[in-house]
Amino acid sequence: MNTSKIQKVVIAGGGTAGWMSAAALSKLLGKNLDITLVESDEISTVGVGEATIPPIRTFHKLLGINEQELMKATQATFKLGIGFENWGQKDDSYIHSFGMTGKECWAGEFHHFWLHGKQKGIASDFGDYCLELQAAKAAKFALSQHTPLNFAYHLDATLYAKYLRDFCEKSETNPAGVNRIEGKISQVNKHACSGNISELILESGQIIEGDLFIDCTGFIGLLIEKALHTGYEDWSHWLPCDSAVAVQTKSVSPAIPYTRSIAHDSGWQWRIPLQHRVGNGLVFCSRYISDNAAIDTLLSNIEGETINQPRVIKFKTGRRRKGWNKNCIALGLASGFIEPLESTSIHLIMTGIIRLMRLFPFDGITQTGIDEYNSKLTSELNSIRDFIVLHYKVTDREDSQFWQHCKNMEIPESLQHKIDLFKETGRVFLDDGDIFRVDSWTQVMLGQGLMPQQYHQIAQVMGDNEFKQFLASLKSSVDNAVEQLPDHQAFIDKYCPAS
Repeated sequence: MNTSKIQKVVIAGGGTAGWMSAAALSKLLGKNLDITLVESDEISTVGVGEATIPPIRTFHKLLGINEQELMKATQATFKLGIGFENWGQKDDSYIHSFGMTGKECWAGEFHHFWLHGKQKGIASDFGDYCLELQAAKAAKFALSQHTPLNFAYHLDATLYAKYLRDFCEKSETNPAGVNRIEGKISQVNKHACSGNISELILESGQIIEGDLFIDCTGFIGLLIEKALHTGYEDWSHWLPCDSAVAVQTKSVSPAIPYTRSIAHDSGWQWRIPLQHRVGNGLVFCSRYISDNAAIDTLLSNIEGETINQPRVIKFKTGRRRKGWNKNCIALGLASGFIEPLESTSIHLIMTGIIRLMRLFPFDGITQTGIDEYNSKLTSELNSIRDFIVLHYKVTDREDSQFWQHCKNMEIPESLQHKIDLFKETGRVFLDDGDIFRVDSWTQVMLGQGLMPQQYHQIAQVMGDNEFKQFLASLKSSVDNAVEQLPDHQAFIDKYCPAS
């Protein structure tokens, strides 16, 4: 391995992945590193990753980013979860929220008590006991110490990358920042003996040397794949959607604090409300619907005037066989693509950056460091993959070829075990790399019609009257808290109106 000290870090590609990497490395490790980012204004980014999950807030706190300033600059709104429509059955709906439902105890989570309550005929809907879920349904939001909400953002991905670029690019006021070089990469050179990447050659002839390279070049994987031939693990037999069409529309109604995910005959549609517009898209399987038909389906299911022309994006679900290969780490789309269904793309960029910084090879790259990075990445990706596949597999829909395929397809053994365990016992146990909590798994499985045959008997410790009061108190607490919250749009207009 390369045992020489790492001093020069080269980030290939900009966009969300490139500038998140640049911002984190320069802010938290920059005193010890010379960081260069190479990008070309002629190369467009995908730029549709507009929904996040709550850990992004921790990332921003690490960087010292002001939330109000960021939200104004990125036209952001708040996100309390994702609403799923037509997934378990047509005309069904549920919300996967970021909140905790009810109260848990040492022996089991709240859903065991709820199942006992359903059997007794005294429990209302499962979501009635979750503050974030009810606030989302009521389109309410606030930042309050008395009723803290667990939230994320909807944001403009292009403006987010621009904000991070301004945050960390070298300038007169930030002389220790990231050095940005404009240009297209025409060649990637490697050391003859080690096979490590040594330098990038731009079309202009400029040579960019480095010790460590971060590949943020998108689906093409210019460094991780084209140069290092890392290989790709195809997951399309579990995640059959291979295309998306995206379009932006003008806002015609107040922004709601959750993403909408609407299942169609050959895929699903997203609707993401920002302050200045709405992001829309249809994720679909090209085996069951053509590009033109997908565009027509999307355009017939949007609200408001379109701002741009629909754009079709092709992808193959899966991952690079190694996220870190030799002296190159792939982030963003260069590392693979699972599915935008649960808004994990930006999260995976963030966790990749954090993992790299914790293992950063200041004194030289070691195989043990590479192996640890790849092991943790594999665990994380497999858990996210299983959670996404769950949405397609646990369904009663058989009204189209696409849903017939999804309902009957083989799934990973790890997911099959989770489904069987929940169905037979009501238990959910998380894997080491699972970023989604038990609440998330439970909300999706119950929301799509998977009811356990058993529940933990700890739920029977209270007498009927006490248990009835327990459930009523939880629901009343949620109802009262939601009642006190202002409208989401009104809060945005006061707290972070877009500049």
